[in-house]
Amino acid sequence: MADTDFTLTKDYLHQIFEYKDGNLYYKKQTSPNSKIGKKVGSLTNRGYLSTTIKSKFYLLHRLIFMMFHGYLPAYIDHIDGNQSNNCIENLREATLQQNNYNAKTRKNSKSGIKNVYWQKSTKKWGVALRTNKIYKYFGCFDDLELATLVATEARNKYHGKFAKHN
Repeated sequence: MADTDFTLTKDYLHQIFEYKDGNLYYKKQTSPNSKIGKKVGSLTNRGYLSTTIKSKFYLLHRLIFMMFHGYLPAYIDHIDGNQSNNCIENLREATLQQNNYNAKTRKNSKSGIKNVYWQKSTKKWGVALRTNKIYKYFGCFDDLELATLVATEARNKYHGKFAKHN
């Protein structure tokens, strides 16, 4: 049964885990499966590593962030987009919008380029993106290469360090 008074802390995480190169290893046996020195975590169906502490589910990147920073933000972004790369240098605090900025190109994209779409009515490539819940339109272009350049510049301007271009 879960301990109802348990509060996850940076100190507690350092007591039970050792961080090394983006991975956690058990320092203390907290369950029958937690052998000292064993690598922590199992892969979720969304590509994240997870574990349980006192019968509660946690994503490893959140635990690692807390071990280094002492708190858990609402959202944590994997800078390189790889959900299982939990090196502390690859993790940063984000808002929901910032975390969505670096989403991958949609599978049904006709252009294959993020924020570039085919506009049937004009028979041109359109460029648009969302930033802070506002939809911004950047125009239509005959040339896919030019539309790609405009989309890249727009992401750089409006998404800043959270911009992802593919």
